[in-house]
Amino acid sequence: MSKRVGVILAGCGWLDGAEIQEAVSTFLSLDQRGAEVITMAPNVDQMHVVDHLEGEPVQGTRNVMLESARIARGEIVDIAEVSADQLDALILPGGFGAAKNLCTFAVDGPAMTVNADVERLVRDMHAAGKPQGFICIAPAIAAKVLGPDHGIELTIGNDADTAGALTSLGAKHVDIAPGAYHLDAPNKVVSTPAYMLGPSIALVHQGIDGLVSQVLKLA
Repeated sequence: MSKRVGVILAGCGWLDGAEIQEAVSTFLSLDQRGAEVITMAPNVDQMHVVDHLEGEPVQGTRNVMLESARIARGEIVDIAEVSADQLDALILPGGFGAAKNLCTFAVDGPAMTVNADVERLVRDMHAAGKPQGFICIAPAIAAKVLGPDHGIELTIGNDADTAGALTSLGAKHVDIAPGAYHLDAPNKVVSTPAYMLGPSIALVHQGIDGLVSQVLKLA
Protein backbone atom coordinates (compact mmCIF):
# COMPACT_ATOMS: atom_id res chain seq x y z
CA MET A 1 0.00 0.00 0.00
CA SER A 2 1.45 3.37 -1.00
CA LYS A 3 2.23 5.94 1.67
CA ARG A 4 0.37 9.24 1.65
CA VAL A 5 2.94 12.03 1.99
CA GLY A 6 2.06 15.67 2.44
CA VAL A 7 4.38 18.25 0.86
CA ILE A 8 4.07 21.86 2.03
CA LEU A 9 5.11 24.46 -0.54
CA ALA A 10 5.78 28.13 0.17
CA GLY A 11 5.26 29.74 -3.23
CA CYS A 12 7.34 29.50 -6.40
CA GLY A 13 10.95 30.67 -6.59
CA TRP A 14 13.79 30.49 -4.11
CA LEU A 15 13.93 34.19 -3.19
CA ASP A 16 10.28 34.58 -2.19
CA GLY A 17 8.76 31.10 -2.35
CA ALA A 18 9.63 27.41 -2.47
CA GLU A 19 13.00 26.47 -3.99
CA ILE A 20 11.86 24.90 -7.25
CA GLN A 21 14.70 22.42 -7.66
CA GLU A 22 14.27 21.21 -4.08
CA ALA A 23 10.51 20.84 -4.57
CA VAL A 24 10.93 18.94 -7.85
CA SER A 25 13.59 16.69 -6.31
CA THR A 26 11.16 15.91 -3.49
CA PHE A 27 8.33 15.05 -5.89
CA LEU A 28 10.62 12.95 -8.07
CA SER A 29 12.00 10.93 -5.17
CA LEU A 30 8.52 10.33 -3.77
CA ASP A 31 7.13 9.28 -7.15
CA GLN A 32 10.04 6.91 -7.79
CA ARG A 33 9.12 5.14 -4.55
CA GLY A 34 5.43 4.92 -5.32
CA ALA A 35 4.22 7.40 -2.72
CA GLU A 36 0.89 9.20 -3.02
CA VAL A 37 1.58 12.94 -2.70
CA ILE A 38 -0.77 15.53 -1.26
CA THR A 39 0.64 18.97 -2.10
CA MET A 40 -0.54 21.86 0.03
CA ALA A 41 0.20 25.49 0.85
CA PRO A 42 -1.27 28.25 2.99
CA ASN A 43 -3.89 30.35 1.19
CA VAL A 44 -2.24 33.64 2.17
CA ASP A 45 -0.28 36.43 0.49
CA GLN A 46 3.51 36.18 0.26
CA MET A 47 5.60 38.40 2.53
CA HIS A 48 6.76 40.20 -0.63
CA VAL A 49 7.56 39.60 -4.30
CA VAL A 50 11.15 39.37 -5.59
CA ASP A 51 12.39 39.84 -9.14
CA HIS A 52 14.46 36.68 -9.59
CA LEU A 53 16.54 38.21 -12.38
CA GLU A 54 17.63 41.27 -10.40
CA GLY A 55 17.29 39.71 -6.94
CA GLU A 56 15.39 42.70 -5.60
CA PRO A 57 11.86 43.16 -4.18
CA VAL A 58 9.27 44.66 -6.52
CA GLN A 59 5.80 46.11 -6.13
CA GLY A 60 2.82 43.78 -6.08
CA THR A 61 1.36 40.87 -4.16
CA ARG A 62 1.15 37.16 -4.89
CA ASN A 63 -0.75 34.37 -3.17
CA VAL A 64 1.34 31.53 -1.71
CA MET A 65 -1.10 28.80 -2.71
CA LEU A 66 -1.60 30.10 -6.26
CA GLU A 67 2.15 30.43 -6.79
CA SER A 68 2.75 26.95 -5.34
CA ALA A 69 0.24 25.58 -7.84
CA ARG A 70 2.76 26.44 -10.58
CA ILE A 71 5.08 23.73 -9.21
CA ALA A 72 2.27 21.32 -8.31
CA ARG A 73 0.75 21.53 -11.81
CA GLY A 74 -2.48 22.68 -10.21
CA GLU A 75 -2.79 19.63 -7.95
CA ILE A 76 -2.77 21.48 -4.62
CA VAL A 77 -5.02 22.02 -1.61
CA ASP A 78 -5.28 24.61 1.14
CA ILE A 79 -3.26 23.39 4.12
CA ALA A 80 -6.16 24.45 6.37
CA GLU A 81 -8.10 21.50 4.91
CA VAL A 82 -5.44 18.88 5.70
CA SER A 83 -5.14 16.99 8.98
CA ALA A 84 -2.48 14.62 10.31
CA ASP A 85 -4.82 11.63 10.15
CA GLN A 86 -4.90 12.00 6.35
CA LEU A 87 -1.12 11.56 6.05
CA ASP A 88 1.56 8.97 6.72
CA ALA A 89 4.40 11.51 6.49
CA LEU A 90 5.10 15.20 5.88
CA ILE A 91 7.93 16.96 4.00
CA LEU A 92 8.76 20.68 3.78
CA PRO A 93 11.09 21.79 0.96
CA GLY A 94 13.05 25.00 1.51
CA GLY A 95 13.61 28.27 -0.27
CA PHE A 96 13.31 31.69 1.34
CA GLY A 97 9.53 31.29 1.16
CA ALA A 98 9.75 28.72 3.94
CA ALA A 99 11.35 31.42 6.11
CA LYS A 100 9.11 34.25 4.84
CA ASN A 101 5.70 32.74 4.10
CA LEU A 102 5.49 29.61 6.27
CA CYS A 103 7.12 31.42 9.19
CA THR A 104 8.87 34.73 9.90
CA PHE A 105 12.39 33.42 10.53
CA ALA A 106 13.85 35.53 7.69
CA VAL A 107 12.72 38.69 9.47
CA ASP A 108 12.47 37.80 13.16
CA GLY A 109 15.09 35.10 13.66
CA PRO A 110 14.50 33.04 16.82
CA ALA A 111 11.59 35.35 17.76
CA MET A 112 9.78 34.03 14.69
CA THR A 113 6.17 32.97 14.46
CA VAL A 114 4.91 30.05 12.35
CA ASN A 115 1.81 30.03 10.16
CA ALA A 116 -0.94 28.59 12.37
CA ASP A 117 -1.87 25.74 10.02
CA VAL A 118 1.76 24.81 9.36
CA GLU A 119 2.41 24.71 13.11
CA ARG A 120 -0.74 22.68 13.74
CA LEU A 121 0.15 20.06 11.14
CA VAL A 122 3.81 19.74 12.19
CA ARG A 123 2.80 19.44 15.84
CA ASP A 124 0.01 16.94 15.15
CA MET A 125 2.22 14.77 12.93
CA HIS A 126 4.80 14.57 15.70
CA ALA A 127 2.17 13.78 18.32
CA ALA A 128 0.90 10.95 16.11
CA GLY A 129 4.41 9.51 15.77
CA LYS A 130 4.52 10.13 12.03
CA PRO A 131 7.80 11.03 10.25
CA GLN A 132 8.64 14.46 8.89
CA GLY A 133 11.34 15.77 6.57
CA PHE A 134 12.68 19.32 6.63
CA ILE A 135 14.81 20.61 3.76
CA CYS A 136 17.17 23.61 3.47
CA ILE A 137 15.95 26.37 5.86
CA ALA A 138 12.70 24.54 6.73
CA PRO A 139 14.35 22.95 9.82
CA ALA A 140 13.89 26.39 11.43
CA ILE A 141 10.17 25.57 11.54
CA ALA A 142 10.85 22.23 13.20
CA ALA A 143 13.12 23.93 15.74
CA LYS A 144 10.48 26.50 16.63
CA VAL A 145 7.53 24.10 16.83
CA LEU A 146 9.21 21.00 18.28
CA GLY A 147 12.51 22.16 19.73
CA PRO A 148 11.36 23.60 23.06
CA ASP A 149 9.47 20.48 24.16
CA HIS A 150 11.25 17.67 22.33
CA GLY A 151 14.86 18.80 21.82
CA ILE A 152 14.93 17.54 18.27
CA GLU A 153 18.15 17.02 16.31
CA LEU A 154 18.38 18.62 12.89
CA THR A 155 20.71 20.23 10.39
CA ILE A 156 20.87 23.19 8.06
CA GLY A 157 24.43 22.28 7.05
CA ASN A 158 27.20 24.15 8.86
CA ASP A 159 26.35 27.88 8.98
CA ALA A 160 27.22 28.87 12.54
CA ASP A 161 24.82 31.82 12.86
CA THR A 162 21.78 29.95 11.57
CA ALA A 163 22.69 26.87 13.59
CA GLY A 164 22.97 29.06 16.69
CA ALA A 165 19.53 30.51 16.07
CA LEU A 166 18.03 27.04 15.85
CA THR A 167 19.87 25.91 18.95
CA SER A 168 18.48 28.89 20.88
CA LEU A 169 15.00 27.52 20.13
CA GLY A 170 15.80 24.27 21.92
CA ALA A 171 16.91 22.13 18.99
CA LYS A 172 20.27 20.36 18.72
CA HIS A 173 22.12 21.20 15.52
CA VAL A 174 24.34 18.68 13.72
CA ASP A 175 26.87 19.88 11.15
CA ILE A 176 26.92 17.80 7.97
CA ALA A 177 28.36 17.97 4.47
CA PRO A 178 26.60 18.73 1.17
CA GLY A 179 24.56 15.81 -0.11
CA ALA A 180 24.06 14.31 3.34
CA TYR A 181 21.06 14.17 5.66
CA HIS A 182 20.52 13.73 9.38
CA LEU A 183 18.07 11.36 11.06
CA ASP A 184 16.64 12.02 14.53
CA ALA A 185 15.17 8.56 14.95
CA PRO A 186 13.36 9.06 18.30
CA ASN A 187 11.48 12.09 16.95
CA LYS A 188 11.17 10.71 13.40
CA VAL A 189 12.61 13.95 12.01
CA VAL A 190 14.90 13.90 8.95
CA SER A 191 16.68 17.00 7.65
CA THR A 192 19.06 17.89 4.83
CA PRO A 193 20.78 21.21 4.02
CA ALA A 194 20.12 21.17 0.25
CA TYR A 195 20.79 24.69 -1.07
CA MET A 196 21.84 25.95 2.35
CA LEU A 197 25.09 24.36 1.18
CA GLY A 198 24.57 23.48 -2.49
CA PRO A 199 26.82 23.53 -4.42
CA SER A 200 25.00 21.72 -7.25
CA ILE A 201 21.63 20.23 -8.03
CA ALA A 202 23.20 16.75 -8.07
CA LEU A 203 24.29 16.98 -4.43
CA VAL A 204 21.07 18.72 -3.43
CA HIS A 205 19.07 15.88 -4.97
CA GLN A 206 21.31 13.30 -3.32
CA GLY A 207 20.49 14.69 0.11
CA ILE A 208 16.78 15.05 -0.64
CA ASP A 209 16.58 11.54 -2.08
CA GLY A 210 18.18 10.17 1.08
CA LEU A 211 15.76 12.17 3.21
CA VAL A 212 12.75 10.88 1.27
CA SER A 213 14.00 7.31 1.56
CA GLN A 214 14.35 7.62 5.33
CA VAL A 215 10.97 9.33 5.78
CA LEU A 216 9.22 6.55 3.87
CA LYS A 217 11.03 3.86 5.84
CA LEU A 218 9.76 5.46 9.05
CA ALA A 219 6.19 5.82 7.75
